[in-house]
Amino acid sequence: MKITVIGTGNMGSGFAKQLSAAGHSVRVTGRDITKAQALADQYANVSAYAPAQALGDSEVVVVATAYADAASALQSLGDLTGKVVIDITNPLSADYMSLTIGHVTSAAEEIAKSVPQAHVVKAFNTLFAQVLADGPKFANDQRGSVFVAADNERAKQTAIALAQSLGWNTVDAGGLVNARYLEPLAGLNIYLGYGAGMGTSIAPVWLHK
Repeated sequence: MKITVIGTGNMGSGFAKQLSAAGHSVRVTGRDITKAQALADQYANVSAYAPAQALGDSEVVVVATAYADAASALQSLGDLTGKVVIDITNPLSADYMSLTIGHVTSAAEEIAKSVPQAHVVKAFNTLFAQVLADGPKFANDQRGSVFVAADNERAKQTAIALAQSLGWNTVDAGGLVNARYLEPLAGLNIYLGYGAGMGTSIAPVWLHK
């Protein structure tokens, strides 16, 4: 696939690494083009662009920014009509131990309102950056899960195919409204990782007997 990644931090870097390894064509952008170029230089099939040129002919946009920056970052790309936007953000408080919105809306739903011409998908938000960068395999032959929620079926299937191309198991989590469940799930994972001292090599999974 042709994919634009917004963000050059830990999550954006993890996506660049894994997408490159899977053979996708990646355009990376961020507020600092120097950081974007430094990231692109590390991997094959990854190129850096200023925001206004970063969309190109990408089919998918991955939002790897803080939630507060997501809407403006997406809008800086230009016309997103028909694009699949994968929202990995969580609306976290300053200490990362709570969510700033929830119950009656979600980060994903608010982002969808800001780019109504695009098809927003909630996915990858339950993964720590270290887990994303290391890939889907865990101890004892366990494989991690990516939960995917969206209202548009084509967009959902695109995100599922992308996650599976990186080796992840996927769970269809229903409509975008269910981001209201996935974002608190990420909050619990963050608490377990930091508050409970379990570290950042953990992730929630969905098991079948």
